[in-house]
Amino acid sequence: MTQAYKDPFRPQFHFTPEANWMNDPNGMVYYEGEYHLFYQYYPGGTTWGPMHWGHAVSRDLVRWEHLPVALAPDDNGYIFSGSAVVDRQDSSGLFGGGSGLVAIFTHHRRNEETGEVSECQSIAYSTDRGRSWTKYAGNPVLAEKGLQDFRDPKVFRHEPTNSWIMVIAAGDHIRLYRSPDLLGWTFASAFGSGDGSHDAVWECPDLFELPVEGENGGKRWVLIVSIGDRPEGAEGSRTQYFIGEFDGFRFLNENAPETILWVDHGRDNYAGVTWSDIPDIDGRRIYLGWMSNWRYANQTPTVAWRSAMTVPRELGLRNGRQGVRLIQCPVRELQALRKKTHCQTDLELTEAQKILDGCEEELLELAVDFRLGSSGSVGLRVRASDREETVIRYDAAAERLSMDRTRSGEVDFHPAFACRHEAPLSVEEGRLRLHLFLDTSSVEVFANDGELVLTDLIFPHPDSRSLILFAEGEGAVVERLEVNALGSIYDPGSEAAKADTARRQEAIR
Repeated sequence: MTQAYKDPFRPQFHFTPEANWMNDPNGMVYYEGEYHLFYQYYPGGTTWGPMHWGHAVSRDLVRWEHLPVALAPDDNGYIFSGSAVVDRQDSSGLFGGGSGLVAIFTHHRRNEETGEVSECQSIAYSTDRGRSWTKYAGNPVLAEKGLQDFRDPKVFRHEPTNSWIMVIAAGDHIRLYRSPDLLGWTFASAFGSGDGSHDAVWECPDLFELPVEGENGGKRWVLIVSIGDRPEGAEGSRTQYFIGEFDGFRFLNENAPETILWVDHGRDNYAGVTWSDIPDIDGRRIYLGWMSNWRYANQTPTVAWRSAMTVPRELGLRNGRQGVRLIQCPVRELQALRKKTHCQTDLELTEAQKILDGCEEELLELAVDFRLGSSGSVGLRVRASDREETVIRYDAAAERLSMDRTRSGEVDFHPAFACRHEAPLSVEEGRLRLHLFLDTSSVEVFANDGELVLTDLIFPHPDSRSLILFAEGEGAVVERLEVNALGSIYDPGSEAAKADTARRQEAIR
């Protein structure tokens, strides 16, 4: 493992930049055996600055090879968020009849004299599997006068209407555009000015279709919209979604306009979008979010680098008590990191806590099945010591799952960081299943097979490693507990380490 990946709080199985600032995932596309991840990047420091597109590739969604910056600011402005697609039929005419990658992104420019901001949409293309990029000479390909917040295009192919679709955020709503060739765009419709949450500016949309679990042939469209931070909101930045129908022109919300659905009920999952062009033989819709919050993102206590991504998650739909809702589960590729398993069954939890011996590893994956009995609440204290703990608690009477990081380690770098938050969660037949991932500086909780997710940053002391089960009241039983110690993606001999070494050697030559 190189020294760069040993610094304090550096995640060991989450994606991070080699150095400096990172925020939104961008341009996520699968092409010729590789998952491409671009991301908002400032190579000049560890706080937000003039935006570039950083770049990395992976063959397994776990181990990543860092590549040079893909897109840098130019006369049209900074390179803000966007997407990428495979132009298989050369509809753009940029590939001489072959196929290639097209990136669609926002150019953001501020007039230094007047302070006026303008945003427009531009493209770049690659003929060498994303290793080099050429900005289109006719940029921008889409501009709208009077829209100051007009950014983050997500583009996808809609085969039923033989068109490319662009979904883009425009302040307080989403605008949809259509194109035959990725170069010329016409307005199709708008959605959302009266729907969902408007706590802050809308950003980073995504639109895709998913099958409904258990419904043979049943499908819905999902529209993801992130919401920026403003001082009046307690949560900071977060992400909502809508369920509905899309015909190639309009998105129709099947829920009441006032219905608000959150992708994640934690504090640290923002600007997430999904990979495009995953082969049909795989069939998954895979999501990745920026694991931070605009409320304190520039102040988190890291040194040479700042920010990480969530673990990649497979998305699905489930029809439950409240209707069709989004579910998310960690991708199966993460199982390759397991190196040691600890299992227990039928653990009785009296009104006390049970410290689990042999589970003091820093990197852990846990799955715990509770039978609640008459207990008032059950849960776990993770990354615990006599001075620190992060508490995941299920209140059976209130039917609420909470995360408390007020004593999770370093919390004083921003007044909004130390907090407790909760979300509603019903259980069937008194059974609760929690699936957790613990890295050096994060906790991700997937409840009831992905029905509810909590994602939070924590910054504990490296020695705070105790894992404690607890119950308040009588009758709770842990029917099964499985704890997997996980390896680092930077361990010597790993594919990521080999790729990192090879790249550095090539740079020296």
